[in-house]
Amino acid sequence: MYYINEQGLTEDGLRAAVRETLLRYAAGAKRILVLPPDYTRLYSGAGILTSMIFDEIGDRAGIDVMPALGTHAPMTREECEDFFRGRVRYEDLIVHNWRTDVTKLGEVPAEFVREVSEGLVDTKIDVEVNRRIVSGEYDCILSVGQVVPHEVVGMANYSKNIFVGCGGSSMINASHMLGAFYGLERIMGRDFSPVRRVFDYAEEHFLANLPIVYMLTATTNEGDRTRIHGLYVGRERANFEAAVAHSQRINLIRVDEPLRKAVVYLDPREFKSTWLGNKAVYRTRMAIADGGELIVLAPGVARFGEDPENDRLIRKYGYVGRENVLKLVADPANTDLAENLSVAAHLIHGSSDGRFSITYCTAKLTREEVEGANFLYRPYEEAAAEYDPAKLTDGWNDVNGERIFYISNPALGLWTK
Repeated sequence: MYYINEQGLTEDGLRAAVRETLLRYAAGAKRILVLPPDYTRLYSGAGILTSMIFDEIGDRAGIDVMPALGTHAPMTREECEDFFRGRVRYEDLIVHNWRTDVTKLGEVPAEFVREVSEGLVDTKIDVEVNRRIVSGEYDCILSVGQVVPHEVVGMANYSKNIFVGCGGSSMINASHMLGAFYGLERIMGRDFSPVRRVFDYAEEHFLANLPIVYMLTATTNEGDRTRIHGLYVGRERANFEAAVAHSQRINLIRVDEPLRKAVVYLDPREFKSTWLGNKAVYRTRMAIADGGELIVLAPGVARFGEDPENDRLIRKYGYVGRENVLKLVADPANTDLAENLSVAAHLIHGSSDGRFSITYCTAKLTREEVEGANFLYRPYEEAAAEYDPAKLTDGWNDVNGERIFYISNPALGLWTK
């Protein structure tokens, strides 16, 4: 089922779509599991849709909400209240633990991985998901989220919400490294990447009999206002493909010339780590000129990783570029990195490979911390005084006679030449 309004679906239109979805897929359901993203997908529209699910059926069915955290930190009470518009109690949120709270369903064979990766990777991939998804206790599982360009899989959501958002360390590590080996530029903004084909295999072989329904959005934002231009509902891959095509129209931005200087702002409500904030790097890297400069205004970034171990590894090894990271992984002395390949992949994603400079402008990380991770550093207040987010507009700006390209939110786009 498709619901489309290029100006943005109204609240009434969204509510009607949710009502029709529940009537078609959850009529008579006694227990429902909702899998929305977390607060780092603030502009996905998923929080609104989840609140409407409660409005429509919360008095007739038991509803559990488990944010598809992946490796992210759990939501705070304030984030829960804001994201779900007060309709989901913080105490009732189920926190997915990607290291311990999973069950293995099977494996994606090594020969299949070798085929889809063009021989770059030839190891099997374990398929792990949160145990609640396969427990049989739910009559309907609603996976709610946004289709948008993504550095690991090409286009986010659909079965990624299950296998990564609600997945285990083995699948997360293997899929991230598979994408990093294959190459960002060959993946971002595209559907049939090697990682997506691995997810498709796992979906077909291990999730086919589960009552999963995908509610996929295509969105943009203006300030704090989210516009849901399309909502695609169903189990069939065709729904995802239609959402991909829609997102490619509204979220892929072609610039008219390579960017000599790009300034990207990270909303402190959404971006508290470089693990998330490096969207500023990989969503712009195809648009930035060789020898160019990326300035990341990051007032809320206070750490590197989303959990203590990932944070430690990032601080230890740093964003040193693809070739160096691959050497580090291959070195027998670095077993901690080899056992956490999602971190290795993240270090690759967050580097420019020396092609352009990256300056993190922070208020909560010190110069020593930022430079220790192989970024350049500038105090946030100093940088924001020169490049004031309140005065800049998305796109080209003139700042003291200098032409710069400004991006107010890297999460919803992919910029390319």
